[in-house]
Amino acid sequence: MSDQSASPDRNAELQQHLKEMFNLARSGDADALARLLDLGVPANLRNEKGDTLLMLACYHGHADAARVLLQHGADTEIYNDNGQLPLAAAAFKDYREIAELLLAHGARVDGAAPDGRTALMMAAMFNRTGILELMLAHGADPHARNAKGLSAKELAASMGAPDTVAQLDALGA
Repeated sequence: MSDQSASPDRNAELQQHLKEMFNLARSGDADALARLLDLGVPANLRNEKGDTLLMLACYHGHADAARVLLQHGADTEIYNDNGQLPLAAAAFKDYREIAELLLAHGARVDGAAPDGRTALMMAAMFNRTGILELMLAHGADPHARNAKGLSAKELAASMGAPDTVAQLDALGA
């Protein structure tokens, strides 16, 4: 059998293994991820939407899986195709433990998406008071503005997030 005829089978097998890897991150199977990462699977592997394994673990609330990925060199600053960073995903989903983990591993507290949205803005927009406090405690700029010139407070007000508006009001933001 020639290499050309075997190639589609190998590609299909590889695609299946990659799909399984992303499912491990989504489901939070930290032990299986660690075994595969120890074998040399790249920690910054990305799927067809640009999501890294770390983004998937963070978005789905799997702190142990995120920790394993970070210990294997996963980059906290890789955007997906929608311009989202793992810290913003943790802020959106209100996953404080994951946000703390990302910050401890070098995530920039004011890291912004291409549209200028920061994790603080995401927390403000979705009324995530604890995450907003965490971002501020780590030095997030409450006066930062997105690409449209809107602040976290203005974004929170537009989304009907009264608690975070009040928090930012108290800071004079």
